[in-house]
This record gives sequence, C-alpha cells and structure tokens, in this order.
Amino acid sequence: MNNRILYCLAAASMALSFFFERTPETNNSAPIVAQASLLPDFSGFADGTALPAFANDSVAYAHYEQKLGVSLDRTEDKNLLETVLDWLGTPYRYGSNSKRGTDCSGFVTRVFKEVYGITLQRSSRSMFQNVKHVDKDEMQPGDLVFFRRGPGQPIYHVGIYLNDGKFAHSATNGGVMVSSLKQAYYQRNFYAAGRVALN
Repeated sequence: MNNRILYCLAAASMALSFFFERTPETNNSAPIVAQASLLPDFSGFADGTALPAFANDSVAYAHYEQKLGVSLDRTEDKNLLETVLDWLGTPYRYGSNSKRGTDCSGFVTRVFKEVYGITLQRSSRSMFQNVKHVDKDEMQPGDLVFFRRGPGQPIYHVGIYLNDGKFAHSATNGGVMVSSLKQAYYQRNFYAAGRVALN
C-alpha cells in the first residue's frame, strides 16, 4: 500500500516537473519560472490586442481584415499587414519618415525597410523608375501604386497595395490610412502600379 502511494507521488512530481522548469539563478536577478509550452503565450498585435501564439492563421487574418478594413485572400504577408497596422494613424509630415509624422514616400520606404529589408529611393518619382510595371488588374499585395494629376503631370503620390482594391498610404489630409482605389479622387488620379524585386 505504501509503495503505491510513493509511486503515485513520484508520478505526480514528474508530471509537474514537465509543466514547470526553473531556470538557473544569476547574480543580478531573481529566479525565473518558465511557462509550460501547453499554456498560452500572448504575443499581441501592434495595436495592443493580444492574440495567443497558438492561434491559427484564420484568426490573425480576421484581425487584420477588421482593423485594416480589407478583404484578404489570407495568403498575404502577415508581417506586411502587421507593419502597416502599426503605422496607421501616424500624422502626415512632409519630408519625414518617423512615427511622429511621415509623408507618402517616407511611409513606403520605412515599411519596405522594416518588412523586407529593402532600401527604396526616397521620392515617389524615383521609386517609379526602379520598379517593374504591372497592370492594374494584376496587382499583388506589396505592390506600389502611383498617382499623378493628369496626363504629362509628374507622379506626386505613392502607396502600398494591400488587396481588394485597397492601399495603405500617408495622405496630407489624415496621415497613414487605408483607402480604396475606387474612391473618385484616387480612381481619377491613379497612374500605374509597380512591383519591387524582393530578392
């Protein structure tokens, strides 16, 4: 009888040691207890919304769809979507490219640097010269969209295509936002789309 109790206690002790593991103490810090891998690990979204690490892709994409207002194919680069989400609401500031304020090309260059590690030209006109031009109906998430105010006019604005006719950009009248290419203003001034070589 006593042996059975000891076996049960030993088994319980082994089970508990599986869930919790103590890390070695260092001179300058208190001991840290690691969470078991079976417990949720909340990594969170840029906007502060927590999402368990074990959540599947459909939960993450539903979050991006809701926050960005875009219907997604759910194959888009989640790092791109998360980075755009993190920049939403940044005010417009001509000639800048920080979270304190950014213009359209500053926003695009920062997103491409953060997501893809690529340094783009700083102006929308220079960017246009260094992309592969694609047809409007062949645009993919991450492509650049360029605008001008009429035939023969210079390119004055650039954004990042997300999907579903929507693109992210920094507008003079609202900062970083998601807009639709179907809006009359953007439909009228849309000039071309371009794809950046990612390798």
